[in-house]
Amino acid sequence: MSEMNNTLLEVNDLTMDFGGLRAVDSVSLNVCAGEIVALIGPNGAGKTTFFNCVTGIYKPTNGDVLVHPPEKKSQKINGFKSNRVTTIGMARTFQNIRLFQNMTVLENVMIGRHCRTTTNIVGAILRGKKTKRQERETVERSYDLLEKVGLLDDADEFAKNLPYGAQRRLEIARAMATDPFLLLLDEPAAGMNPQETKDLDELIVRIRDMEKIAILLIEHDMKLVMNISDRIYVMEYGKEIAQGAPMDIRNNPKVIEAYLGEETDA
Repeated sequence: MSEMNNTLLEVNDLTMDFGGLRAVDSVSLNVCAGEIVALIGPNGAGKTTFFNCVTGIYKPTNGDVLVHPPEKKSQKINGFKSNRVTTIGMARTFQNIRLFQNMTVLENVMIGRHCRTTTNIVGAILRGKKTKRQERETVERSYDLLEKVGLLDDADEFAKNLPYGAQRRLEIARAMATDPFLLLLDEPAAGMNPQETKDLDELIVRIRDMEKIAILLIEHDMKLVMNISDRIYVMEYGKEIAQGAPMDIRNNPKVIEAYLGEETDA
């Protein structure tokens, strides 16, 4: 795939310290257009901390986070606030579902569109042509995304009433509503049953293929990771211990040891 050479996210020697604890230790990673890249490792390896540094929740202690948005100028985003990172074109989901539970499914996705509209408070009050047009476009785009994640029939349902797997898909739809070039998914299959996981597996590939959005995911479900990933990075105790294609990772002695160690400790 020729677009594979187009780097979208470039992380160099990322380090994150919390007091005397080094949670992430000089980790480098990149994601190219058209890729699904997985970041795996035992519990406590530093994966979510890495995500938090990349998406503006934490400012890394050292290292660089560079983004190369398609057809826009590259920029270093260390220390940017989360909302600015989203506006640039990187959206994420979280381990713990963060939906607005007492709002409808449609309203949850519409909120995701907020960073792509330019209406201010005056426009909202006066409701001019531009405001009305943007509102209409927001609703249309939100319905379109709900159809893509299989939730169109639930548009008017409260988010809290959706089954768990559907809430996960809604969170992905809301992230997609920001029009990202890169989607970061933090344990999207956590808590899912096998059928929900299979549906998620297919949805992630469909997002990559149909929406042309690259994916970086943290995931414990190894079957899902091996099924859909183009490349995999492995972390243990804050360090990167391996990277490569799924087959290379599956047979890597360091990776096997890291995971066997986790099972032994359990």
